[in-house]
Amino acid sequence: MATIKIFDLASLESICKILGDTDNGLTSTEITKYLSECNISDPELNSTKWKRLYDALSIKQQNDRCANNVIAFIQHVIRPSRHVNNQKWFEDIRTKLNYVLSFEGLEIGENGTFKYISTAKTFSEAEQRAQKLRKSLLERKIHPDVLLFCKSELLVDNYFHAVFEATKSIAEKVRNKTSLTSDGAELIDQAFAFKGKIPYLALSHLMTESEASEQKGFMNLLKGVFGTFRNTTAHAPKITWTINEQDALDILSMISLIHRKLDNAIEPMKIYQGTSLFNPS
Repeated sequence: MATIKIFDLASLESICKILGDTDNGLTSTEITKYLSECNISDPELNSTKWKRLYDALSIKQQNDRCANNVIAFIQHVIRPSRHVNNQKWFEDIRTKLNYVLSFEGLEIGENGTFKYISTAKTFSEAEQRAQKLRKSLLERKIHPDVLLFCKSELLVDNYFHAVFEATKSIAEKVRNKTSLTSDGAELIDQAFAFKGKIPYLALSHLMTESEASEQKGFMNLLKGVFGTFRNTTAHAPKITWTINEQDALDILSMISLIHRKLDNAIEPMKIYQGTSLFNPS
C-alpha cells in the first residue's frame, strides 16, 4: 500500500478505544506483545489500555509522517489466523474499526487487509441511509428482528453488513429455539431433518408429501442464505460484492419471511420431551 496520510487524531483515538476496550478489547499483555512485534515503542505514559495505544500510535505516525505503521499494527492485531477460535470477536472488532476507518477512506476486508473505499464520510450520511432503509422496510411490514440491523454503523460503507448481521440472526434464533450449538448447514440439518427422527423444528405436521417437500425446501433456502451471505470462509463475496439499496431491501425481505416462518414453527422435539408450551390437542 502506498504512503497513507496521518490519521486524524479523533479517528486514532476512536480506533484505540475500540482495541483497548475494557470488556472486549486487547489485554495489557497483548498490547505490550503486539507493539513490540511491530517495532512500535510503548512510552508507558498511561496505565489505561486505550491511552497506552493512543500514545504509542500517535507518536509513531507523527515520527513517520504517515500512518503506514499504524495500519500495519492494526493488521497485525486483527489477522484472521490469530482469531480462528473467536471469529465473533474478529467480526465485531472489524465492524467497529471499519466504521471509524471509513472516515479515513479505508476498510479492513474479511481477510484482514486494508483497501481504499469510496463511501459515506459523515455520521449524517450513514444515518440518512439507515433511516431510508428502515422506512422502506417498515412500509413492507418487515419482521421486527430484521429492523434491528438497520443501523448507521452497519451502513457506513455499503448494505452488505446489514444483510450479513441480519443473516446471522437466523442461526441465532434457530439455536435459541432448539438449544443446539452448531452453525451453518450442520445446524439446519440437525434442527429440521425429519427422516427417521423427530425434528426440533417443523413448518407443519409433515403428514403429507407436500408438507415434507416444504420442509426440505425451507432447509435448502436457509442453507443457501447462509452460504451466500454469511459463510465466514467465503471471503470473496463480502470483499467484492457491493449490495445496493434495492438488493438489501429484497434480501432483508426474504430474511423477514424466514423469521416469520421460524416464529410459527412447531417444536416436535420439545413436545415429545414434554418441555413445550405448545398444546397439540
